Amino acid sequence: MSFSGTTARILSAISCLYLALPLLAVPAQAQKTSVRYEEKKKQTNDIAVSIVVSGLTCTCARFAEDIRNVVNDLRPDGIRVLPTLGVGGLQNLNDVLFLKGIDMGVVDEDNLTLLKKRDPQLYANIEQSVQYITKLYNSEFHVLARSDIKTFDDLRGKKVSFNLKDSQTEVTAEIIFDMLKIDVQRSNYDNVVALKKLRDGEISAMIILSGAPQAAVVKVRKEDNFHLLALDERSLPNHDLHPMFAKYLPIELTHEEYPALIPEGTTVSTVGNRSLLVTYAWPENSPRYNKIAKFVREFFGKIDQFHDGSRHPKWDEISLAAEMPGWTRFKPAADWLAEHRAVALKPAFDQFVQNNTTLTGQKGLSDRDRELLFVKFQQYLQSQITSPSVR
Repeated sequence: MSFSGTTARILSAISCLYLALPLLAVPAQAQKTSVRYEEKKKQTNDIAVSIVVSGLTCTCARFAEDIRNVVNDLRPDGIRVLPTLGVGGLQNLNDVLFLKGIDMGVVDEDNLTLLKKRDPQLYANIEQSVQYITKLYNSEFHVLARSDIKTFDDLRGKKVSFNLKDSQTEVTAEIIFDMLKIDVQRSNYDNVVALKKLRDGEISAMIILSGAPQAAVVKVRKEDNFHLLALDERSLPNHDLHPMFAKYLPIELTHEEYPALIPEGTTVSTVGNRSLLVTYAWPENSPRYNKIAKFVREFFGKIDQFHDGSRHPKWDEISLAAEMPGWTRFKPAADWLAEHRAVALKPAFDQFVQNNTTLTGQKGLSDRDRELLFVKFQQYLQSQITSPSVR
């Protein structure tokens, strides 16, 4: 079959176009894939919030893991919690304030005043820039020492690990040792290295400020011949400890927390600080603000799930309603509490009722007795806010 010149040229053009169709389709498919990629990327970032904590053995890391396990919802309109390992203490607060990608952090109550004292100009408005969501738990001051060290006084001139630089442990340890006027050779090791050096006799004691039971301390064996130093008037009769107890919470470490270190039926006196979950104060209704507000609603709304016995025992110490003097509450948290005050107060009130009925020997309470007890409970809460001895 023969074709005219014009027909042949037309057929040739059609053939070339047919052969080129797959090549023309590739850019269109790639464009579609690119759009889907960007949508997935945006969706992944839209639901993610980060919490910076200290090391893996810190109680705050376990809390962040528990929060992740309870709150996580990976649906497109859900919320995803990303625990992030930091240094702890002042550095965590600095990370919330300055580090890109950090939404929240676990810090101790006195961090605001400490940073403002270090640099009044840089941190002049930090209480407005970083705000607290809730009090989480109490952090106990652990001083793990070799058997030849009987009291804090025996540490004079000795080598002591104050944990990592700018960690909350180092900050609090410096304050306490300065208040006691006890000079030691300070070093900065993480818990794993410090424990090895303690076993090898290279240091006399190591310090950890964290919620009890603390994972690294729990691993100590009886054959290590270590013990926890008591911080009380009986152990330190020549020291005035009243300023310390005005600044920190008086706390008892128990055999149940550390069976290898504390004999059954006895306790070790120490002090503690309150650990807080804080966030950067993004402008109201900005995307980051709305995302953290959503996290707060999910976290607070599922607070009962942290008391089912499978979570860290320190969840019994959380107090959504507790006020932190010197700190500003993140508005979505304050709003939630205003709407759900009964829910926020119920765990604390139930514990208050249990303590009072145990003391009075009552097996049950009438509605009127319970109402009167709630009035006492409100007075108790107010005393917790105003009394300097329970900072």
